[in-house]
Amino acid sequence: MANQVVQDLIEAGVHFGHRSSRWNPKMAPYIYGRKNQVHIIDIRETVRGLLRAKKFLQQVAEGGSLVLFVGTKRQAGPVVEREAERCGMPFVSERWLGGALTNFRTIRSRMGRLEELEAIRSGDELQAYSKKMQSSLNREYRKMYRNLNGIRAMNRLPEAIVVVDPKKEKNAVREARALKITTVALIDTDCNPDSVDLPIPGNDDGIRSIDLVIRHLADAVLAGAKNLKVTKEGSDATDTEPSEDGSSDNSSDAAATDQTEAVGAATSSESDG
Repeated sequence: MANQVVQDLIEAGVHFGHRSSRWNPKMAPYIYGRKNQVHIIDIRETVRGLLRAKKFLQQVAEGGSLVLFVGTKRQAGPVVEREAERCGMPFVSERWLGGALTNFRTIRSRMGRLEELEAIRSGDELQAYSKKMQSSLNREYRKMYRNLNGIRAMNRLPEAIVVVDPKKEKNAVREARALKITTVALIDTDCNPDSVDLPIPGNDDGIRSIDLVIRHLADAVLAGAKNLKVTKEGSDATDTEPSEDGSSDNSSDAAATDQTEAVGAATSSESDG
């Protein structure tokens, strides 16, 4: 299992960083070496970061809290939208609206306007407007739907946000830090790891790399939601049965150790190649 995870990461190109001339020196602990003027990210650090992030997100989901997925760059948008919908979490895949977190109440109030526009378009009321007004309403609807549809189910602030490229999503990261919301980020060699709480060093430009990492994180959220459902069903059945959840943390820690120890050979062979 450990070797398979490492192999998947290598095949997806997660270990390819930016050109060495564009690097951020604070990423030095996560860099294995340099080849053809391109930094090679240490896969061991990627695995450690991924496992820490998965464990944290599973705990967040088990607590019934929200995880906001953010990725507005062209390569990340479709992946973020698909995986967030798969695990039933809010997402931003087109454009980050300033104040989406720090001015959350105002952003939520705009949902009413979106629902109003949807009601107008779905009925016969739209035909009562002039063609110019219809065009204006349709344009307003498309813009609001594109920017707000992903967070319309976010009725409260998230406990964590998952970011693809914190340099690109600096406004989202800044708002999250201001509100002490934990940030999990796929972070390349040109970023500052100090700006996020749980960095996952890896290629944040490749579609396959983004897809693999975000899919793993979404799986962790789904696992946490499943555990929450089982816990609720168990508590409804009886309030006296002892909990058996403690074993999962131990097995998760053991898996993390096994996967980390299994990475060295794969990383060395990739560098030699």
